[in-house]
Amino acid sequence: MSHQVIAIPTFEDVVEAATRIASGIVHTPCRPSAALSEICKAEVWCKLDYQQSTGSFKERGARNALMQLDSASRAKGVIAASAGNHALALAFHGRALGIPVTVVMPRFAPLVKQVRCRQFGARVRVHGDNIADARLCADEFVAAEGLTYINGFNDPAIITGAGTCALEIIEQCPEPDAILVPVGGGGLIAGVSLVVSRLRPATRVIGVESVRCPSMTSALALGRPVRVSSESSLADGLAVPEVGSLAFEVARNRIEQVVTVGEESITRAILRIAELEKGVVEGAAATPLAALLEGKLPHLTGKKIVLILCGGNIDPTTLSRVIEHGLALDGRLIQFLAVIRDRPGGLADLATGIASTGASIKQVSHERAFGEADVSKVQVLCQVEVRGLEHAEEVFQALRERDIEVVARGGLREIATH
Repeated sequence: MSHQVIAIPTFEDVVEAATRIASGIVHTPCRPSAALSEICKAEVWCKLDYQQSTGSFKERGARNALMQLDSASRAKGVIAASAGNHALALAFHGRALGIPVTVVMPRFAPLVKQVRCRQFGARVRVHGDNIADARLCADEFVAAEGLTYINGFNDPAIITGAGTCALEIIEQCPEPDAILVPVGGGGLIAGVSLVVSRLRPATRVIGVESVRCPSMTSALALGRPVRVSSESSLADGLAVPEVGSLAFEVARNRIEQVVTVGEESITRAILRIAELEKGVVEGAAATPLAALLEGKLPHLTGKKIVLILCGGNIDPTTLSRVIEHGLALDGRLIQFLAVIRDRPGGLADLATGIASTGASIKQVSHERAFGEADVSKVQVLCQVEVRGLEHAEEVFQALRERDIEVVARGGLREIATH
């Protein structure tokens, strides 16, 4: 049986891709951030690729792949297994180019993304508990209908399309010392490394992945792609348990290193980008900043660094939880139990004490049935916004002065309250 030989993508392929897709892709900004530079102690630039039409860099590769199909393949259509951004990109550009698109999405795929794919005209099939199950279903469509399967990260056209992001970065940000790239299947870092190794070899290309799915880290350690266990993560877009063999082949000798980041750092990074850059990004896109916040790259202190903010498709309810959790991690959102007299004015006295410090009450709830044995008292669970942990202590001190007993709660790093 003969096997199809897949050509290794080249820098020249990336240049051709940039010309090919130019009319359908947003040339996204890459700009310096004074605020992020200050907190990271480096000159930080942000490549805002979440500003693509469907909210991610995936459009670059999707359009490049679709535009290279022959007329027969265009007529039959394409298919992919994807839980999100790749599916959206194919659906959007398939509609624009008049190419039928089918996407198979696992059951956990967000409903909003399923709906958007249908709005873009794609045929959506929901199948299986994971991407592997969805891929098996997609392969059945390929066999039955002669559709062309487009892999989201392990395809030459996808890799070279992704590389066009780096062409823009080198043009927009003069002589960066490092470019930090989120890593899932490896397509983006492969494309970026192709460009940087040719145009700016002094620039370090550094991958960042979730500690909950270290597929590239494991592949580099063993010298080949290997399947790793993958846990649920805020960076769900990076939850690819095995990097693509082609992407790995391109990237392995062109990248400086790969680091992993934890959930709390990703949470903080999403919050910092929202607050300081006024940008909404998904967990995968926040990982480069998370690496700096977590202190994983101390050798980049004082250097010029580009963060590729690759996607902005975060569910609004998830974003809300992330912001609240991030504020709690910062010590800017605190939760505690206060024991007050169960009499008229007791709650008002509590509120006055908190307000006297300039803190803002977000939520209060009484607990009578399961509270104090002394029925003349009642417990009140308070959620309060403060400037930080010192301000939290001011709140507790003000309440103590009013003879209100306080019990610190919610991971306040053992603030003394008595």
